[in-house]
Amino acid sequence: MNPTATFHMANGSRIVIELLPDAAPNTVNSFISCVQKGCLDGHAIQRIVPGKWVDFSYTAFDREECKYLIPREADLHPEIEPLDSHPGCVCMGGYGEQGNAGCEPFFPLKDCPEHKGIYPVFGRVIEGMDEIYRLEKVETTPVKTAYPDYIVDTPVQPQIIEKVVLELYGKTYPEPVKMDHGWIPRTWK
Repeated sequence: MNPTATFHMANGSRIVIELLPDAAPNTVNSFISCVQKGCLDGHAIQRIVPGKWVDFSYTAFDREECKYLIPREADLHPEIEPLDSHPGCVCMGGYGEQGNAGCEPFFPLKDCPEHKGIYPVFGRVIEGMDEIYRLEKVETTPVKTAYPDYIVDTPVQPQIIEKVVLELYGKTYPEPVKMDHGWIPRTWK
């Protein structure tokens, strides 16, 4: 049985995702590690792009322990065919050739074939797509970032993840393989 993660939102809603370790093992390990450290608890969702995606963080949740990059799954596991990115998937954000974020999940709101092999699909929503679609429609305001071409619209009324609860079904997951090149995105500084 695959592990699950339940996002308990401050408005009482839940988003339940099934993690897919066979499709993106290192990404799943990274997500589990960050959740176990409480990195997502109490966090306000930072970026919503209607018609494209709901991005839970672009600042590594403002937590030092989340400010690391992991290699792309395609580099670590070329034998695994990457999954397609579409509504109902959970993907890990990334920074081009620099690598993927340690823990910046996003939820696509459209089919994104351009993500395949770049932003790994590491989970699927099994409950709560109505909450993802509700988040897409909340009022947002633009935010300036260190990247002028990077569009960030954040909710006017904070949309808070109260806590994330894992169900690992008795299995343990190792710490992720991390990259060690010293580069971090400017949005993390």
